[in-house]
Amino acid sequence: MDIIAFSGAVALLFIVIGVSEPLSERLRLPFTVILAIMGALIGAVALTLATSGLGDTLSPTVRRLLDLPIRSNVFLYILLPTLLFQVALVVNARRMLDDWVPILVMAVAAVLVSTVVIGYALTPFTSLPLAACLLIGAVVSTTDPSAVVSIFRNIAAPQRLTRIVEGESLLNDAAAIALFGFFLTFVMLGVPNPTLQEAALTFPWLIGGGVLLGWVFARVATALMAVLPTFPRAQVSVSVALPYLTYIVAEQYLGASGVIAVVVAGLALNLSGPSRLTPASWGYLREVWDILAYWAGAFIFILAALLIPRLMGDLRPSDLFLIGVIVVAAFVARAVMLFGVLPVLGRLRLSPRVDPSYRAAILWGGLRGAVTLALALAVTESALVPPAVKREVGILATGFTLFTLLVQGTTLRWAIAKLGLDRLPALDQALSRQVIAVALQNVREAVSDSARDYRLTPDVIRSEAKRFAGRLDGAVAEAESVDIPDRDRITLGLVALAGRERDLIIEHFRQQLFSSRLVERMLSDVDGLIERTRLGGRNEYRSTARRALGYGGRYRLAVWLNNRLRWSGPLEVMTADRFELLLNQQLVLQQLHGFIAGKIRRIHGRRVGDLLHELLRRRAEETASAIEGLRLQYPGYAEEVERRFIRRTSLRLEEREYETLFADGLIGRELHATLRNRLDAARKQLDDRPRLDFALQREEFLRAFPVFDAMPPEARKRLSRALTTHYVDPGAVLIRKGEVARSVYFIASGAVEMERRGQKLRLGRGEFFGHLGMLTGQPRRAMVSAITHCTLFALDEARFRRLLARNTALQQAVEDSARARGANLEKVMSQTRPGDEL
Repeated sequence: MDIIAFSGAVALLFIVIGVSEPLSERLRLPFTVILAIMGALIGAVALTLATSGLGDTLSPTVRRLLDLPIRSNVFLYILLPTLLFQVALVVNARRMLDDWVPILVMAVAAVLVSTVVIGYALTPFTSLPLAACLLIGAVVSTTDPSAVVSIFRNIAAPQRLTRIVEGESLLNDAAAIALFGFFLTFVMLGVPNPTLQEAALTFPWLIGGGVLLGWVFARVATALMAVLPTFPRAQVSVSVALPYLTYIVAEQYLGASGVIAVVVAGLALNLSGPSRLTPASWGYLREVWDILAYWAGAFIFILAALLIPRLMGDLRPSDLFLIGVIVVAAFVARAVMLFGVLPVLGRLRLSPRVDPSYRAAILWGGLRGAVTLALALAVTESALVPPAVKREVGILATGFTLFTLLVQGTTLRWAIAKLGLDRLPALDQALSRQVIAVALQNVREAVSDSARDYRLTPDVIRSEAKRFAGRLDGAVAEAESVDIPDRDRITLGLVALAGRERDLIIEHFRQQLFSSRLVERMLSDVDGLIERTRLGGRNEYRSTARRALGYGGRYRLAVWLNNRLRWSGPLEVMTADRFELLLNQQLVLQQLHGFIAGKIRRIHGRRVGDLLHELLRRRAEETASAIEGLRLQYPGYAEEVERRFIRRTSLRLEEREYETLFADGLIGRELHATLRNRLDAARKQLDDRPRLDFALQREEFLRAFPVFDAMPPEARKRLSRALTTHYVDPGAVLIRKGEVARSVYFIASGAVEMERRGQKLRLGRGEFFGHLGMLTGQPRRAMVSAITHCTLFALDEARFRRLLARNTALQQAVEDSARARGANLEKVMSQTRPGDEL
């Protein structure tokens, strides 16, 4: 085909794509189903003209248009990487990590089960070898749940459920195509029955090599884009090259899975991109990829549908029976996962509880489409695949795809309506009446003001006011007829409050008040807050908010690395991140009280509003307490972070002033651009956050410690290097009765409780413990445990004795503590002499 005919064919396909979207909305059918039907019709016309001889009467240009060359490489090397990369780029990757168990089970495990069940179900009814039957199972195991995902979004299904289905759509294709390549190799090599040993030798590199390559290429691409901060189009160009190079290198040179490599590259860029690119550049990049993926998804469906008449040209009655076997086997395999495995995961709390109605919708919504047809085409094009296998794969895969599109796709909305998923829950229906009543009251006030301002005819105003009053009275009567329990009102109010918190985070990010480094994590935390509040109400809201303030598994791992291996790098970064997160959260929480007073109280009443104010105040106090603990622990660093926060705010206000002057015509475009560039350069300097150095922070802490106040700077610096840092969780036992003393602990932040002879004594910041048992040489008689998150500085016995011999303030503090606890240290104190330096 020459370039003119090819350009014309592509232009006509763009028109088909443009017409199909409004047509799908009009017919209330999934967009992919309409594309498949349109493509199949075009393919049927082209095949009819080609085989009937009518095509010879057409002009050469039209004949070339009908003979569009469609090869599997077009799908696998051009369209598929685009589609997979964009999905990996836009999913909430951090929230997906929270639900990695159900996502992997529904994607990877489900594909394995489906492939095996379909392969073994076909074996008794066909003469094909087992490897070929498993190949067919892998080809038809690629699902396209985009239709059910779009409907779930429209019916406000639980976000976590929608995210799991999206995660399945991303990893399902990767797993199925990896299996497809695995079994296709055995078919081409003539291995009829692949063994588990052969799979164990081949499959790990297929997956692991793809993961490694995708991660490495994404890191390189991100670093390259980061050095081009003022060239967003150049950054997009690098991102466009990333999936194609990753796919080609993986498939052609490493023998790994190109699909998995592209998915990993997209996820890696998703996680690191927002912190390395500016908000404007990252938003522009995602917008470009949205358009590319829309076109790629449409083309992959319509081009695959063009193949349907060609692939089904040799259909026999026996093939219909085999298609029926695949349909039944596929439904059985998917039902086993949805109704057998998924509930078990829910009982183990590894997955959210999914109602049977939603599981039924996911079962019926497992459509097959373009990827299945593309893989079938790849088999039919291979010269190494036996002709019998080519025929069966082409017909069975195409027939099964047609069944899912024309039967399941056209009845999916009807099935969802029958399951009752298109109706609002009773609580939301009751709430909607109250919202309408409040909204109409606001509208009446606004319309009255507008009518007076425009000086409309009084008779018209009175007539319309009377009509609107009747509507308002009816809405108020409906709202008052429904009684919503306070507990449900509180839950709904908290969900709305968390939603407003999310909006404020996005707003501050766009205004560049918040660093892009941590915005994704903040949004992820708020999404979790919304989901858990919907399920558990007020108690779940409070516990989830506290969990966001605290320390998760990654933090505990960083603490272990610091305490055991003396590797403080990860802990320094996470502590700095936590400080910045808490400051950002404190700003957002202060702005939420106005939302309660202005919106929530009018809908849910004064009692609920007052309770939400109280919950918000407690949360703000806990945040302020956590910030204060970090300030006390790292005073110098805290000052620097707060200074940078103020400077970032001042830059935003300065930018707003310049925009106002430009809009009023007081400054020209060139001057405005120059001023903006200066602000961008200043912001870039603020984005380079200062490093949190624990060694320097220990010295800052010692300077504020009363017993070290008079120490010379050099001695204080040596002491800071001698101290070791320990981070402990609440409840951790620091000293047990009967132990022999080996260290003295200084409290940098937090509080501990000492229990001795039935009495309890609390120690806080600036105090120390463990020295009495060490100096007396007797086993410890007290048990000390942490009552908050604590940071402790430890000093071993030899260094502590030398320090004690030279520091009179420390000697006095030791004597005071001994006197308060009834210990006699006169003999020990009299033996302390100046010794070597620390």
